[in-house]
Amino acid sequence: MSNIRLLIADDHTLVRQGLSALFIAAPDIDVIGEASSGDEVIAQADDLKPDVILVDIQMPRPDGSGINGIEATRRILQKHPQTGIIMVTMLDDDNSVFAAMRAGARGYILKGADKAEVLKTIRAVAAGEALFGPAIAQRMMNFFREPPQTESASPAFPELTEREREILTLIAQGQSNQSIAERLSIALKTVSNHISNIFNKLQVADRAQAAIRAREAGLK
Repeated sequence: MSNIRLLIADDHTLVRQGLSALFIAAPDIDVIGEASSGDEVIAQADDLKPDVILVDIQMPRPDGSGINGIEATRRILQKHPQTGIIMVTMLDDDNSVFAAMRAGARGYILKGADKAEVLKTIRAVAAGEALFGPAIAQRMMNFFREPPQTESASPAFPELTEREREILTLIAQGQSNQSIAERLSIALKTVSNHISNIFNKLQVADRAQAAIRAREAGLK
């Protein structure tokens, strides 16, 4: 198996150097480039084709202009949807966490996380998984615990069939494909097909984004 090709994007040189130093002793990770702004990481993603990118949420130019890490993530994934993007930031508020997930990030690491957590997240995302640290996972659980009430009488997501809305609700509750199949007494393959249709209709990339949409619509 080839090494993980990693690109690091942060507007602080010391942070980039510190992150790069973490991977010197990691034989399966190659740091192939560094970027200091949102525009630069977009360009390097095109040129270098990394497997994983560590992206700081806030990367303004010295004059305060330029795009942030979340918008850079969104643009990169429009062209390179296979790229795994991990947010690395000091921000741990709900808005930042879920804005990153909506943009398509598959990992979220707080600056100050230990080396083991950083390496674990990179390897998981490179393997196609989504992984958020313990603190972020707890925040997600709290976020989904009490879905907001909706005032609209019309059903959420009218583009979905009744069965698809039912499955989306179970996804938002954290149910696996196997548990959904058992609960609804349908084949596992049928569940997978329904989930693919849900992702296509809602234009989301994964279960996390689908769950956020469901929660915001009041499904529970």
